[in-house]
Amino acid sequence: MLQHKKDRKSDVDYHMAPFDRLTTLIDHFAMQVRPASHEAACLVVLADETGQAQQVYFRPLGSPTFGSGFEDNLFAASVEWGGEANPLLAALPQESIFDLQHDSEMRGLIALLNAELTAQRCGSGGVINRLGEVLIVRLLRAQIERGSTQAGLLAGLADPRISRAIVAMHDEPGRLWRNGDLAAIAGLSLSRFAVLFPQLVGESPASYLRRWRLTLAWQDVSKGDRVEAVARRYGYGSPDGFGRAFKKQFGVSPIDQRPRVGA
Repeated sequence: MLQHKKDRKSDVDYHMAPFDRLTTLIDHFAMQVRPASHEAACLVVLADETGQAQQVYFRPLGSPTFGSGFEDNLFAASVEWGGEANPLLAALPQESIFDLQHDSEMRGLIALLNAELTAQRCGSGGVINRLGEVLIVRLLRAQIERGSTQAGLLAGLADPRISRAIVAMHDEPGRLWRNGDLAAIAGLSLSRFAVLFPQLVGESPASYLRRWRLTLAWQDVSKGDRVEAVARRYGYGSPDGFGRAFKKQFGVSPIDQRPRVGA
């Protein structure tokens, strides 16, 4: 069971607060959406016979690439969002297909993207990126609503109870969470939570929290943050314990991962 130390400054009532499965992930992993050829794209939009957006194909990690049959597309883009370090991106299916036939808002959004791409006016690159972010977020919402038959983060976020516990860990990774706290946030008994969380997510809450903390720690150390400060930030009692966990996860020590002065 996870240890717990009450932090009054960071207490959040996850039943009362607005519930958002995506914002913390967007905040931690910068998203870039750029127009690309279909061979270099991981997102392709196909049109119907009238020229309106009909289907979106999304291959989040870019493999396999789009080949024959996707040359005549309405819009194609590469999407960078943290790669496999982003737990949601890594949890998505290899390919997702979205039908836009009855989604006038998405079709309008793609029309705006194409207008910016065609006109090439001042600032069009930034506008395309922002509109592309909106497109990806809407696709991710739809994918979370679909859920997954495979254990993983996507299945956990699709569950209205377990997702609250996951979001709590995402929002407050440095808090010393206890299973009982997370069960209460999920609105489940401790025994039911202890069974359901690993059943859906594929690992225990402690294991998921550990990987999430270390993912964020990698980002912070890579930016040059002091190892001692990062260890404290993510709930480690000592830099030594943090260093051992970091090296076990990534194969290098946090000191070695920090950028070298003058390099």
